[in-house]
Amino acid sequence: MRQKNMGLSRALIPLVAMVVLVIGQCQKTGKPASEEENMGISKESFGKTGDGENVDLYTLKNQSGMTVKITTYGGIVTSIMTPDRHGQYDDVVLGFDTLAGYLAGHPYFGALIGRYGNRIAGGQFTLDGVVYRLAKNNGDNHLHGGLKGFDKVIWQADGTATGNEAILKLSYLSRDGEEAYPGNLSVTVTYTLTRDNELKIAYTASTDKATPVNLTHHSYFNLEGAGNTDILAHRLTILADRYTPVDDGLIPTGELKPVAGTPMDFRQPVAIGARIDQVKGGYDHNYVLNDAGGSLRLAARVQAPVSGRLLEVFTTEPGMQFYSGNFLDGSNKGKSGKIYNRHAGFCLETQHFPDSPNKPQFPPVILRPGQEYRHLVIYKFFVQD
Repeated sequence: MRQKNMGLSRALIPLVAMVVLVIGQCQKTGKPASEEENMGISKESFGKTGDGENVDLYTLKNQSGMTVKITTYGGIVTSIMTPDRHGQYDDVVLGFDTLAGYLAGHPYFGALIGRYGNRIAGGQFTLDGVVYRLAKNNGDNHLHGGLKGFDKVIWQADGTATGNEAILKLSYLSRDGEEAYPGNLSVTVTYTLTRDNELKIAYTASTDKATPVNLTHHSYFNLEGAGNTDILAHRLTILADRYTPVDDGLIPTGELKPVAGTPMDFRQPVAIGARIDQVKGGYDHNYVLNDAGGSLRLAARVQAPVSGRLLEVFTTEPGMQFYSGNFLDGSNKGKSGKIYNRHAGFCLETQHFPDSPNKPQFPPVILRPGQEYRHLVIYKFFVQD
Protein backbone atom coordinates (compact mmCIF):
# COMPACT_ATOMS: atom_id res chain seq x y z
CA MET A 1 0.00 0.00 0.00
CA ARG A 2 1.06 3.57 -0.58
CA GLN A 3 0.53 6.29 2.05
CA LYS A 4 -0.26 9.84 0.84
CA ASN A 5 0.27 12.99 2.88
CA MET A 6 -3.01 14.92 3.09
CA GLY A 7 -2.27 17.72 5.53
CA LEU A 8 -0.78 15.73 8.40
CA SER A 9 1.61 12.85 7.72
CA ARG A 10 1.31 9.72 9.78
CA ALA A 11 3.26 6.51 10.09
CA LEU A 12 1.90 3.08 9.40
CA ILE A 13 0.64 1.58 12.66
CA PRO A 14 1.16 -2.18 13.25
CA LEU A 15 -1.97 -3.80 14.61
CA VAL A 16 -1.57 -7.50 15.57
CA ALA A 17 -0.63 -9.11 12.20
CA MET A 18 -2.12 -6.31 10.13
CA VAL A 19 -0.84 -3.17 8.52
CA VAL A 20 -3.25 -0.29 9.01
CA LEU A 21 -3.17 2.76 6.78
CA VAL A 22 -4.81 5.95 7.99
CA ILE A 23 -4.43 9.21 6.11
CA GLY A 24 -4.86 12.40 8.09
CA GLN A 25 -7.27 15.05 6.88
CA CYS A 26 -7.48 17.11 10.04
CA GLN A 27 -6.34 20.38 8.48
CA LYS A 28 -8.91 20.08 5.70
CA THR A 29 -11.86 18.85 7.72
CA GLY A 30 -11.21 20.46 11.08
CA LYS A 31 -12.17 17.19 12.81
CA PRO A 32 -10.19 15.87 15.78
CA ALA A 33 -7.59 13.21 15.02
CA SER A 34 -9.45 10.61 17.08
CA GLU A 35 -12.46 10.82 14.76
CA GLU A 36 -10.33 10.82 11.61
CA GLU A 37 -8.64 7.57 12.67
CA ASN A 38 -11.96 5.77 12.33
CA MET A 39 -11.81 6.12 8.52
CA GLY A 40 -9.11 3.82 7.23
CA ILE A 41 -8.00 0.76 5.35
CA SER A 42 -6.06 -2.26 6.58
CA LYS A 43 -4.37 -5.23 4.95
CA GLU A 44 -3.70 -8.80 6.04
CA SER A 45 -2.69 -12.05 4.43
CA PHE A 46 -5.58 -14.19 3.19
CA GLY A 47 -3.44 -17.18 2.22
CA LYS A 48 -2.06 -18.59 -1.04
CA THR A 49 -3.59 -20.01 -4.19
CA GLY A 50 -2.87 -23.54 -5.37
CA ASP A 51 -0.11 -22.03 -7.53
CA GLY A 52 1.52 -20.43 -4.51
CA GLU A 53 0.42 -16.87 -5.27
CA ASN A 54 -0.06 -14.63 -2.24
CA VAL A 55 -3.58 -13.32 -1.64
CA ASP A 56 -4.33 -10.29 0.52
CA LEU A 57 -7.50 -9.20 2.28
CA TYR A 58 -8.25 -5.49 2.69
CA THR A 59 -10.68 -4.03 5.22
CA LEU A 60 -12.26 -0.64 4.51
CA LYS A 61 -13.86 1.11 7.48
CA ASN A 62 -15.76 4.39 7.88
CA GLN A 63 -16.55 6.62 10.86
CA SER A 64 -19.93 5.04 11.57
CA GLY A 65 -18.43 1.55 11.87
CA MET A 66 -19.43 0.08 8.52
CA THR A 67 -16.75 -2.25 7.13
CA VAL A 68 -16.18 -3.84 3.73
CA LYS A 69 -13.65 -6.64 3.18
CA ILE A 70 -12.19 -7.23 -0.29
CA THR A 71 -9.63 -9.81 -1.39
CA THR A 72 -7.13 -9.51 -4.22
CA TYR A 73 -8.26 -12.94 -5.41
CA GLY A 74 -11.01 -12.13 -7.89
CA GLY A 75 -11.62 -8.70 -6.38
CA ILE A 76 -14.16 -10.49 -4.19
CA VAL A 77 -16.16 -8.59 -1.60
CA THR A 78 -16.09 -11.14 1.21
CA SER A 79 -18.01 -9.15 3.84
CA ILE A 80 -20.13 -6.02 4.32
CA MET A 81 -20.97 -5.23 7.94
CA THR A 82 -23.85 -2.78 8.41
CA PRO A 83 -26.18 -1.97 11.34
CA ASP A 84 -29.85 -2.83 11.67
CA ARG A 85 -32.54 -0.56 13.17
CA HIS A 86 -31.32 -1.48 16.66
CA GLY A 87 -27.70 -0.66 15.89
CA GLN A 88 -26.69 -4.33 15.72
CA TYR A 89 -24.14 -5.11 13.01
CA ASP A 90 -24.36 -8.12 10.73
CA ASP A 91 -22.76 -9.31 7.52
CA VAL A 92 -25.14 -8.77 4.59
CA VAL A 93 -23.31 -10.64 1.79
CA LEU A 94 -22.84 -14.36 1.26
CA GLY A 95 -19.32 -15.78 1.19
CA PHE A 96 -16.68 -17.75 3.09
CA ASP A 97 -14.44 -17.19 6.10
CA THR A 98 -11.29 -18.39 4.34
CA LEU A 99 -9.67 -18.34 0.92
CA ALA A 100 -10.09 -22.12 0.71
CA GLY A 101 -13.84 -21.71 0.36
CA TYR A 102 -13.42 -19.50 -2.68
CA LEU A 103 -10.74 -21.70 -4.24
CA ALA A 104 -12.96 -24.77 -3.89
CA GLY A 105 -15.54 -23.30 -6.28
CA HIS A 106 -18.62 -21.20 -5.68
CA PRO A 107 -21.41 -19.37 -7.57
CA TYR A 108 -19.46 -16.09 -7.92
CA PHE A 109 -20.05 -14.92 -4.33
CA GLY A 110 -19.03 -11.23 -4.19
CA ALA A 111 -16.91 -11.53 -7.32
CA LEU A 112 -15.61 -9.01 -9.82
CA ILE A 113 -16.92 -10.30 -13.16
CA GLY A 114 -15.27 -9.98 -16.59
CA ARG A 115 -14.20 -9.82 -19.35
CA TYR A 116 -17.90 -10.22 -20.20
CA GLY A 117 -20.46 -10.46 -17.41
CA ASN A 118 -23.53 -12.63 -17.97
CA ARG A 119 -24.11 -14.96 -20.94
CA ILE A 120 -22.98 -15.12 -24.56
CA ALA A 121 -25.08 -17.51 -26.65
CA GLY A 122 -23.40 -20.59 -28.06
CA GLY A 123 -20.07 -19.50 -26.60
CA GLN A 124 -19.15 -17.40 -29.61
CA PHE A 125 -19.45 -14.02 -31.31
CA THR A 126 -18.29 -12.41 -34.55
CA LEU A 127 -16.31 -9.17 -34.48
CA ASP A 128 -14.98 -7.39 -37.55
CA GLY A 129 -15.52 -10.53 -39.59
CA VAL A 130 -13.65 -12.85 -37.20
CA VAL A 131 -15.44 -15.59 -35.24
CA TYR A 132 -14.28 -15.90 -31.64
CA ARG A 133 -15.09 -19.16 -29.86
CA LEU A 134 -15.25 -18.98 -26.09
CA ALA A 135 -15.52 -21.56 -23.32
CA LYS A 136 -18.99 -23.05 -22.88
CA ASN A 137 -19.15 -23.07 -19.11
CA ASN A 138 -22.92 -22.71 -18.71
CA GLY A 139 -24.56 -25.43 -20.74
CA ASP A 140 -24.13 -24.44 -24.38
CA ASN A 141 -23.34 -20.86 -23.42
CA HIS A 142 -20.46 -18.75 -22.13
CA LEU A 143 -20.91 -17.21 -18.66
CA HIS A 144 -19.09 -14.51 -16.67
CA GLY A 145 -15.82 -14.50 -18.61
CA GLY A 146 -15.23 -18.25 -18.92
CA LEU A 147 -13.32 -20.91 -17.06
CA LYS A 148 -10.90 -18.44 -15.47
CA GLY A 149 -12.60 -15.08 -15.56
CA PHE A 150 -11.66 -11.98 -13.62
CA ASP A 151 -13.21 -13.60 -10.52
CA LYS A 152 -10.29 -16.09 -10.36
CA VAL A 153 -7.22 -13.94 -11.05
CA ILE A 154 -4.94 -12.05 -8.65
CA TRP A 155 -5.35 -8.28 -8.84
CA GLN A 156 -2.68 -5.72 -8.00
CA ALA A 157 -3.86 -3.54 -5.12
CA ASP A 158 -3.23 -0.01 -3.88
CA GLY A 159 -5.03 1.23 -0.78
CA THR A 160 -5.42 4.77 0.53
CA ALA A 161 -7.69 6.62 2.94
CA THR A 162 -8.78 10.20 3.51
CA GLY A 163 -11.01 11.86 6.07
CA ASN A 164 -14.08 11.00 3.99
CA GLU A 165 -13.22 7.84 2.05
CA ALA A 166 -11.38 4.52 2.21
CA ILE A 167 -10.22 3.54 -1.26
CA LEU A 168 -8.92 0.30 -2.75
CA LYS A 169 -7.74 0.38 -6.35
CA LEU A 170 -7.33 -2.96 -8.13
CA SER A 171 -5.65 -3.36 -11.51
CA TYR A 172 -5.19 -6.24 -13.94
CA LEU A 173 -3.93 -6.75 -17.49
CA SER A 174 -5.97 -9.35 -19.36
CA ARG A 175 -3.67 -10.56 -22.13
CA ASP A 176 -4.66 -10.93 -25.76
CA GLY A 177 -6.24 -14.38 -26.16
CA GLU A 178 -7.04 -14.85 -22.47
CA GLU A 179 -10.21 -16.96 -22.36
CA ALA A 180 -10.15 -16.53 -26.20
CA TYR A 181 -11.00 -12.81 -26.06
CA PRO A 182 -9.09 -10.49 -28.42
CA GLY A 183 -6.84 -7.64 -27.31
CA ASN A 184 -4.74 -6.72 -24.30
CA LEU A 185 -7.31 -5.24 -21.91
CA SER A 186 -6.04 -3.02 -19.10
CA VAL A 187 -8.59 -2.86 -16.27
CA THR A 188 -8.83 -0.76 -13.11
CA VAL A 189 -11.56 -1.25 -10.52
CA THR A 190 -11.76 1.20 -7.62
CA TYR A 191 -13.75 0.34 -4.48
CA THR A 192 -14.59 3.36 -2.31
CA LEU A 193 -16.30 3.26 1.07
CA THR A 194 -17.68 6.69 1.99
CA ARG A 195 -18.70 8.23 5.31
CA ASP A 196 -22.32 8.02 4.04
CA ASN A 197 -22.29 4.18 4.02
CA GLU A 198 -21.88 3.98 0.26
CA LEU A 199 -19.79 1.34 -1.49
CA LYS A 200 -18.81 2.82 -4.84
CA ILE A 201 -17.36 0.59 -7.55
CA ALA A 202 -15.82 2.42 -10.51
CA TYR A 203 -14.59 0.43 -13.52
CA THR A 204 -12.32 1.68 -16.31
CA ALA A 205 -10.69 -0.26 -19.14
CA SER A 206 -8.74 0.28 -22.35
CA THR A 207 -7.63 -2.07 -25.10
CA ASP A 208 -5.22 -2.32 -28.04
CA LYS A 209 -7.67 -4.37 -30.12
CA ALA A 210 -11.45 -4.35 -30.48
CA THR A 211 -13.07 -6.56 -27.83
CA PRO A 212 -16.39 -6.90 -25.98
CA VAL A 213 -16.32 -5.60 -22.40
CA ASN A 214 -19.05 -5.88 -19.78
CA LEU A 215 -17.81 -5.72 -16.18
CA THR A 216 -20.06 -6.14 -13.16
CA HIS A 217 -20.23 -7.01 -9.46
CA HIS A 218 -21.79 -10.23 -8.15
CA SER A 219 -22.48 -9.93 -4.41
CA TYR A 220 -25.36 -11.99 -3.05
CA PHE A 221 -27.12 -9.70 -0.59
CA ASN A 222 -29.29 -10.65 2.35
CA LEU A 223 -30.21 -7.57 4.37
CA GLU A 224 -31.46 -9.72 7.26
CA GLY A 225 -27.92 -11.11 7.62
CA ALA A 226 -26.16 -13.66 5.42
CA GLY A 227 -27.38 -17.18 6.14
CA ASN A 228 -30.01 -16.10 8.65
CA THR A 229 -33.07 -16.54 6.43
CA ASP A 230 -34.11 -16.38 2.78
CA ILE A 231 -34.68 -13.14 0.87
CA LEU A 232 -38.28 -13.75 -0.26
CA ALA A 233 -39.76 -11.19 2.17
CA HIS A 234 -37.42 -8.42 1.02
CA ARG A 235 -39.38 -5.70 -0.77
CA LEU A 236 -37.82 -4.80 -4.10
CA THR A 237 -38.26 -1.81 -6.38
CA ILE A 238 -36.63 -1.71 -9.85
CA LEU A 239 -36.89 1.47 -11.90
CA ALA A 240 -37.46 -0.26 -15.23
CA ASP A 241 -40.50 -0.30 -17.51
CA ARG A 242 -39.07 -3.11 -19.66
CA TYR A 243 -36.99 -6.26 -19.41
CA THR A 244 -35.36 -8.71 -21.83
CA PRO A 245 -37.27 -12.03 -22.03
CA VAL A 246 -35.08 -15.16 -22.24
CA ASP A 247 -35.17 -18.63 -23.75
CA ASP A 248 -34.67 -21.87 -21.81
CA GLY A 249 -30.91 -21.22 -21.70
CA LEU A 250 -31.48 -17.78 -20.17
CA ILE A 251 -30.34 -16.08 -23.39
CA PRO A 252 -32.33 -12.94 -24.30
CA THR A 253 -34.62 -13.36 -27.27
CA GLY A 254 -33.81 -9.83 -28.41
CA GLU A 255 -37.21 -8.41 -27.46
CA LEU A 256 -37.64 -5.54 -24.99
CA LYS A 257 -40.90 -6.38 -23.26
CA PRO A 258 -42.99 -4.19 -20.94
CA VAL A 259 -43.10 -5.38 -17.33
CA ALA A 260 -46.66 -4.08 -16.86
CA GLY A 261 -49.13 -6.86 -16.08
CA THR A 262 -46.39 -9.46 -15.53
CA PRO A 263 -44.64 -10.91 -12.45
CA MET A 264 -41.54 -9.01 -13.66
CA ASP A 265 -43.07 -5.69 -12.56
CA PHE A 266 -41.18 -4.18 -9.61
CA ARG A 267 -41.88 -0.53 -10.37
CA GLN A 268 -43.60 -0.37 -6.98
CA PRO A 269 -42.23 -2.17 -3.88
CA VAL A 270 -43.12 -5.86 -4.01
CA ALA A 271 -41.88 -8.78 -1.91
CA ILE A 272 -39.45 -10.86 -3.98
CA GLY A 273 -41.38 -14.01 -3.14
CA ALA A 274 -44.84 -12.62 -3.88
CA ARG A 275 -44.93 -13.79 -7.52
CA ILE A 276 -41.75 -15.82 -7.88
CA ASP A 277 -43.72 -19.04 -8.44
CA GLN A 278 -45.05 -17.47 -11.64
CA VAL A 279 -41.52 -17.14 -13.06
CA LYS A 280 -40.03 -20.33 -14.46
CA GLY A 281 -36.99 -21.16 -12.34
CA GLY A 282 -37.20 -17.86 -10.46
CA TYR A 283 -35.82 -14.44 -11.32
CA ASP A 284 -32.64 -14.32 -13.42
CA HIS A 285 -33.45 -11.53 -15.85
CA ASN A 286 -31.99 -8.33 -17.22
CA TYR A 287 -33.99 -5.17 -16.66
CA VAL A 288 -33.85 -2.27 -19.12
CA LEU A 289 -33.36 0.63 -16.75
CA ASN A 290 -35.24 3.88 -17.30
CA ASP A 291 -33.42 7.08 -18.27
CA ALA A 292 -30.52 5.14 -19.81
CA GLY A 293 -28.25 7.92 -20.98
CA GLY A 294 -25.00 7.08 -19.26
CA SER A 295 -25.68 9.34 -16.28
CA LEU A 296 -25.73 8.07 -12.70
CA ARG A 297 -29.29 7.41 -11.48
CA LEU A 298 -31.24 5.24 -9.06
CA ALA A 299 -31.83 1.73 -10.42
CA ALA A 300 -33.22 -0.25 -7.49
CA ARG A 301 -34.19 -0.17 -3.83
CA VAL A 302 -34.52 -3.13 -1.43
CA GLN A 303 -36.07 -3.10 2.04
CA ALA A 304 -35.65 -5.79 4.71
CA PRO A 305 -38.76 -5.93 6.93
CA VAL A 306 -37.20 -7.33 10.12
CA SER A 307 -33.78 -5.65 10.31
CA GLY A 308 -34.95 -2.37 8.78
CA ARG A 309 -31.93 -2.28 6.48
CA LEU A 310 -32.44 -0.60 3.13
CA LEU A 311 -30.19 -0.82 0.07
CA GLU A 312 -30.25 1.57 -2.89
CA VAL A 313 -28.39 0.86 -6.14
CA PHE A 314 -27.25 3.65 -8.47
CA THR A 315 -25.59 3.04 -11.83
CA THR A 316 -24.52 4.50 -15.16
CA GLU A 317 -25.29 1.25 -16.99
CA PRO A 318 -28.31 0.61 -19.27
CA GLY A 319 -29.29 -2.67 -17.60
CA MET A 320 -29.34 -4.61 -14.34
CA GLN A 321 -29.61 -8.35 -13.78
CA PHE A 322 -31.89 -9.31 -10.92
CA TYR A 323 -31.10 -12.83 -9.70
CA SER A 324 -32.98 -14.40 -6.80
CA GLY A 325 -30.45 -17.11 -5.90
CA ASN A 326 -32.36 -19.88 -7.66
CA PHE A 327 -29.38 -22.20 -8.08
CA LEU A 328 -28.22 -22.11 -4.47
CA ASP A 329 -28.81 -25.66 -3.21
CA GLY A 330 -27.31 -25.93 0.27
CA SER A 331 -23.99 -27.32 -0.99
CA ASN A 332 -22.10 -24.19 0.05
CA LYS A 333 -21.25 -23.92 3.75
CA GLY A 334 -20.60 -20.24 4.24
CA LYS A 335 -19.34 -17.94 6.96
CA SER A 336 -19.71 -19.26 10.50
CA GLY A 337 -20.78 -22.60 9.04
CA LYS A 338 -24.11 -21.27 7.75
CA ILE A 339 -25.69 -23.17 4.87
CA TYR A 340 -26.79 -21.19 1.82
CA ASN A 341 -30.02 -22.72 0.57
CA ARG A 342 -32.17 -21.63 -2.37
CA HIS A 343 -33.00 -17.90 -2.28
CA ALA A 344 -30.46 -17.25 0.49
CA GLY A 345 -29.35 -14.11 -1.34
CA PHE A 346 -30.19 -11.85 -4.27
CA CYS A 347 -27.94 -10.17 -6.83
CA LEU A 348 -28.37 -6.79 -8.51
CA GLU A 349 -25.72 -6.78 -11.25
CA THR A 350 -25.53 -3.50 -13.16
CA GLN A 351 -24.47 -4.21 -16.72
CA HIS A 352 -24.97 -4.07 -20.46
CA PHE A 353 -27.47 -6.61 -21.71
CA PRO A 354 -26.64 -10.35 -21.90
CA ASP A 355 -25.54 -11.65 -25.34
CA SER A 356 -25.06 -8.11 -26.65
CA PRO A 357 -22.16 -9.17 -28.94
CA ASN A 358 -24.75 -11.23 -30.85
CA LYS A 359 -27.63 -8.72 -30.57
CA PRO A 360 -26.87 -5.61 -32.68
CA GLN A 361 -30.17 -4.06 -31.52
CA PHE A 362 -28.84 -3.92 -27.93
CA PRO A 363 -26.60 -1.08 -26.67
CA PRO A 364 -23.05 -1.70 -28.02
CA VAL A 365 -20.40 -3.39 -25.88
CA ILE A 366 -17.41 -3.33 -28.24
CA LEU A 367 -14.45 -1.37 -26.88
CA ARG A 368 -11.93 -0.19 -29.49
CA PRO A 369 -8.41 1.22 -29.23
CA GLY A 370 -8.46 4.85 -28.17
CA GLN A 371 -11.76 4.46 -26.29
CA GLU A 372 -12.22 4.08 -22.53
CA TYR A 373 -14.75 1.81 -20.88
CA ARG A 374 -16.32 3.44 -17.81
CA HIS A 375 -18.95 2.08 -15.42
CA LEU A 376 -19.97 3.28 -11.98
CA VAL A 377 -22.23 1.53 -9.50
CA ILE A 378 -23.04 2.65 -5.95
CA TYR A 379 -24.53 0.41 -3.25
CA LYS A 380 -25.85 2.68 -0.50
CA PHE A 381 -27.02 1.34 2.86
CA PHE A 382 -29.62 2.91 5.15
CA VAL A 383 -31.64 1.93 8.19
CA GLN A 384 -35.40 2.51 8.54
CA ASP A 385 -36.97 2.90 11.98
